[in-house]
Amino acid sequence: MTTTDNVLLIILTSLLSLYFLLGIILLVLVIKTMNSVKRVVGKAEHVVDNAESVAEVLKDTSGKLAFFKIIHNIINLVNKRDK
Repeated sequence: MTTTDNVLLIILTSLLSLYFLLGIILLVLVIKTMNSVKRVVGKAEHVVDNAESVAEVLKDTSGKLAFFKIIHNIINLVNKRDK
């Protein structure tokens, strides 16, 4: 091998090593980002589940309150009629 071949081999080896090193760093960052996104999605699902349960409770309560509103309106109508 000539000197030129040795220099080219060193340059190519250095660039390939740098390429692999950057690839590994990028892969680690992508994995960390994916884990963070996974945690955020899990928390969002938990919030949505809580919101659904609250909405269901309010829906059940509004049905019960509607009955009392009707009775209240009837009482108000009777009171207005008596005056």
